[in-house]
Amino acid sequence: MPELLKQPWPWYISGTAIAFIMILLLYYGKSFGFSSNLRTICTLAGAGKKHKFFDFDWKTQRWNLLFLLGAVAGGFLAGTVFKSHEPLQLSAATVADLKLLHIPYDGDFNPSAIFNWHYALTFRGLMILLGGGFLVGFGSRYAGGCTSGHAISGLSNLQLPSLWAVIGFIAGGLIMTHLLLPLIF
Repeated sequence: MPELLKQPWPWYISGTAIAFIMILLLYYGKSFGFSSNLRTICTLAGAGKKHKFFDFDWKTQRWNLLFLLGAVAGGFLAGTVFKSHEPLQLSAATVADLKLLHIPYDGDFNPSAIFNWHYALTFRGLMILLGGGFLVGFGSRYAGGCTSGHAISGLSNLQLPSLWAVIGFIAGGLIMTHLLLPLIF
């Protein structure tokens, strides 16, 4: 079993699993979205006493908190216990693009040249982390949800605002990749 978990899985396995989970959520009247966990956590911390947005019955979101804990635990296990020691297979074009940005590819999932404490504590690294975190947090709140909520749950419910949000996410990703990222690095 551990060897099976270390292997990359085909796209159709993930797609089928996501579709199955979405069918279950639709059946039970739930809406999937990862960023809604922040609202729930703020409510648990008492933010409902300060702002009406956080004043709701958090127990209706227990299932989503369990999903969050499972994602964190799964990420930890995948990065430690089930980590493959083979280098990640990236396309030659991606490796060349990283080289143009002066980011050496070391075969790991995240390039160690920019994903380390030394880089994170530099001015540039701190600005990227804080700026990126702010933009992701503000963007998901402004868009009424995150990429997983809109792209998976919203589109499967045929919600037009989710379609506009997903188009915005894709456009923002392209702008970041092709215009802003080269300026930053």
